[in-house]
Amino acid sequence: MTRAWLVASVLGGVPSTVHALLTGGDVLRSTRAAASLLGGSGLVRGAVAHLGVSAFWTAVLALVDRRWPLDARSGAVAGAVIAVVDLEVVGRRFPAIRELGRTAQWADHVAFGALVGAVLGSTVDPQWTRLADRAGPRPDVVRVGCGRSRAVVPGGDRAP
Repeated sequence: MTRAWLVASVLGGVPSTVHALLTGGDVLRSTRAAASLLGGSGLVRGAVAHLGVSAFWTAVLALVDRRWPLDARSGAVAGAVIAVVDLEVVGRRFPAIRELGRTAQWADHVAFGALVGAVLGSTVDPQWTRLADRAGPRPDVVRVGCGRSRAVVPGGDRAP
């Protein structure tokens, strides 16, 4: 999970950074805006807020991944859901966040989710594997694995 958090926290902001560079905007505007979540301003407070929010959402996606294994595609969908919560629900209460360019911020959230999903999907949790193996075979579920990826397919051998 730490690896997913680090990768997504660092690379998830690439879309808005590229957008800011191409349009002559402030590359650090979203970081400063995140500081308002902690009741202040500045880059350090903004970075702390950003890392904290990223850690929270990475933990949420890691929990989701335990039940419904994620990959980059499903992670991107989860990132869009996170964008709704972060930008459209919570962010509306903070003028600095509300004023950010929506397209670039949505792209960051989708990228964040895709990155978390890709990293989580590339690893197998040894504890999950041990618990599943200890539980024994279930007639209604088939575990499908290839390399380090895994999936749970409902329906077992009755699936078409």
